Amino acid sequence: MPSFKITHQEFEPPEELKDTIRCFWYESRDSKELQSDFEVMPDGYAEIIFYFGSLSSTGYNEGIEPLPSPFIMGLLNQPAILTTQNRLEIIGIRCFPWTIFDLLGLPSGKDGMRIIEHPIARLQTLLTSRIKKGNINDAITQVTAYFLTARSGIATDSLLFKAGAAMNEANGKIPVSEVAAAAHATIRTLERKFKQSSGYSVKDVSGLMRFEQVRNQLWHYPDSSLAALAHELGYTDQSHLSREFKRYSGTTPAAFSRNTKKRKQDIENDFVAFVQS
Repeated sequence: MPSFKITHQEFEPPEELKDTIRCFWYESRDSKELQSDFEVMPDGYAEIIFYFGSLSSTGYNEGIEPLPSPFIMGLLNQPAILTTQNRLEIIGIRCFPWTIFDLLGLPSGKDGMRIIEHPIARLQTLLTSRIKKGNINDAITQVTAYFLTARSGIATDSLLFKAGAAMNEANGKIPVSEVAAAAHATIRTLERKFKQSSGYSVKDVSGLMRFEQVRNQLWHYPDSSLAALAHELGYTDQSHLSREFKRYSGTTPAAFSRNTKKRKQDIENDFVAFVQS
């Protein structure tokens, strides 16, 4: 397994952006190897990714494909493998999937990774300058200012925001009928608007949100009871949880837990810092 030194910081968005953006984040990865791969697991968010260094995708769309900066990491239905060289720095904008395309003024879609031509790319030069000087906070300030302007230019769809709030509060373990009730809409209207805005159904996104909860629990507590997790997160039973977990991760919960223990040991033997702001 490649050895990384990783620093990760998260930044809370201002109140005006909390209905569209979960957080801004910065991460640096220093590898002891010339070239190394790392895995991005599915979750319930879509992300806009700016990076500084070298980054390619491999194993998602066959072959190795250099990625431009920025690009969109959409909702994934399987892990994505990214390849980098030496030092990689990233600024990410973690968005709710039902808001990201409206925020950028783009048509929705199911692209796992989407290459975009968009005015937001003009930020790359400015951010590169800040990152080279180590001014991470200043870089985040520039990104925040951009999205405050972008957010002010889009109409608010209260139905989607109410639906999203209900899904977030329940971590995805809520029936579509209850999401519709929270949004004061019929199921048909909710599904139509949700698919238009995100490219996915409410059930699709809820499934990813629940998977994310299981994944995070097993990462922090690899010996967790799967039966208890299944009950807590609204799966029919342990078998249902295991099938859904394998669907999104490509592996079983038990294998993921074993691998997690090994990976955490490797991390402890190297150095990882997690800083939250």
